[in-house]
Amino acid sequence: MDIFWAEYIIKAGQVEPLDSYLAKSAVISKDDIIPSLLNAFSFDGKAYGIPKDFNSLALFYNKDHFDIAGVTYPNENDTWEDLENKLAKVVEAFSGEVEGMALAPDFARFGAFAYAAGWEPFIDGKTNLMDPAFKEAFNWYTGLKEKGLGVMPADVGQGWGGGALATETVATALEGAWILGFLRDEAPNLKYGATLLPKNSKTGQPGNLIYTVAWGINANSQNKDAAFKVMEALTSPAAQQFILERGLAIPSRKALADNPYFEKDTPEAQANKTVFLGASAGYVKPFKFKEYGGKWMDPINVALSEVMSGQKTVDEALKMAQEQLDELMK
Repeated sequence: MDIFWAEYIIKAGQVEPLDSYLAKSAVISKDDIIPSLLNAFSFDGKAYGIPKDFNSLALFYNKDHFDIAGVTYPNENDTWEDLENKLAKVVEAFSGEVEGMALAPDFARFGAFAYAAGWEPFIDGKTNLMDPAFKEAFNWYTGLKEKGLGVMPADVGQGWGGGALATETVATALEGAWILGFLRDEAPNLKYGATLLPKNSKTGQPGNLIYTVAWGINANSQNKDAAFKVMEALTSPAAQQFILERGLAIPSRKALADNPYFEKDTPEAQANKTVFLGASAGYVKPFKFKEYGGKWMDPINVALSEVMSGQKTVDEALKMAQEQLDELMK
């Protein structure tokens, strides 16, 4: 089950609750799984899926750009303002030939900053884009473009932040571990690092999104005990170690935080460790939006694009997005 649509089939009664199976298992328990991942597939106090792996966002950066500019690398202690100041120095050092950050006009990236500011996407069944926390994040994110410290990937001929980072047209990009194989193939000489996302200075926390999938059992299965044994095998420590070392995604077991793989002094291993830690750092929420799915994100994505392309002011764009969300959720 992909987190983006799992809620549909769980609420429809098509998935078997797993609590009784987990209580008897000698292979896996609720305590073995990173809480934010398990919660993503839990409803009304019951677990319906065992997360097999996941991704979160990290701030990837071009080490050469920061070295040449004489600027300290981004790090986990940075606030939004700290990062902005570092980007400004890099952009200045390259006389504008290098952009600061790849700013995808997409809630899948921007949302982490809204969460860092303390924004809740659903309160009493409604979404409020006029919430001060949301507007703070929206203004900061789009403001990087206005200040010349960021660029939409499309404006540098790329379809996503990873492409912009690989071509060295930006100093930083917000991506998950999925970028690692791409960089290995497309930019083998790129010297990069990765760190946790910067903190909001008011909340003192970073934000993040969890992209994950889980194994579940069909509620109509005729052999649920056997199905659970398969799930135990697929989420066993050995299976998760295989996933980790292949660089496919990050395993979901908490115990893997101390895995020897994460101690390897390679860019990929250290980036994977950062993505692993990102699932538990700050205000982390699953990449799902109730029964609305991708339609919920569309008005926000359009607002981001319109503001960063100069078509609308922040207030104009958010007013229109709010009206569209109100209509969708009515």
